[in-house]
Amino acid sequence: MVRLQFSIELHYDIAPPGGDFIFNIHAAHTAQQTVVQENLQVSQAVPYDIDTDPVSRNRYLRLQAGAGHLQLLYAATVDIRHHTAAPQELGEVPVCQLPGAVLPYVYPSRYCQSDRLQKFAFKEFGHLPQGYSRAQAIRDWVLQRVSFESNTTHGSTSALDTVIDRVGVCRDFAHLMIALCRAVNMPARFATGIDYGASPVLGPPDFHAYVEVYLSHRWYLFDPSGTAIPMGFVRFATGRDAADAAFATLFGSVASGAPIIQIQAVPNGQGELVTPRHVDHALSSDGA
Repeated sequence: MVRLQFSIELHYDIAPPGGDFIFNIHAAHTAQQTVVQENLQVSQAVPYDIDTDPVSRNRYLRLQAGAGHLQLLYAATVDIRHHTAAPQELGEVPVCQLPGAVLPYVYPSRYCQSDRLQKFAFKEFGHLPQGYSRAQAIRDWVLQRVSFESNTTHGSTSALDTVIDRVGVCRDFAHLMIALCRAVNMPARFATGIDYGASPVLGPPDFHAYVEVYLSHRWYLFDPSGTAIPMGFVRFATGRDAADAAFATLFGSVASGAPIIQIQAVPNGQGELVTPRHVDHALSSDGA
């Protein structure tokens, strides 16, 4: 079991008359991820609500702030008990057998236009054996053909744009892998959080986007950007694409600063320090 301790500090300057905020920075409660402890501090004395979506388990913090400066500090400790499986044992689930809750993740969405990439995807991946290995092949294709470069894309960049430009950040890598998976009828969803173990060359810790693919009736982790360690992902939210899982959605005239994020592995409840590392087996941090 991995135990990770982290903190997130956010700063905003809000013009009159104020602004509304929806945050998704709380660690999700899942079958495999347990929030041991957490604390939220809001600099303005304003009421707020924290709601949990009954299907996705995403936790939304909502508040209305007045003009001036707003600081949020969220800190938590989470335990992650990964489900593991041998990749060769994981198969694709026929569309006719998918649970209703999974069906949205096989359809095209705003940033993942799988219908526009279907012909291309079947040419590249349609001949491959179905299962985990095909999802891994799509992940490898995206990693090898797209360059990771900060500040090269924007909020409206889609999977189609990334196919053409071949450059982006983790969000863009995730959208492209998701679109290609869906194009060959594999359900795939966008996941956000933070991660332990990213290379310091990439800069200070930041929010991270990755992919979960539905195989053998469970969601499995993939990192198409290749910048992180899947065992070190702390899950915040999942959705069809980034439109469903933004860490902050702002309404009003608001200027934001760069997030300040810290994360470390700490001894778990048994006193054992488990440091996230790359592994050969498949990992899931969600229930079946």
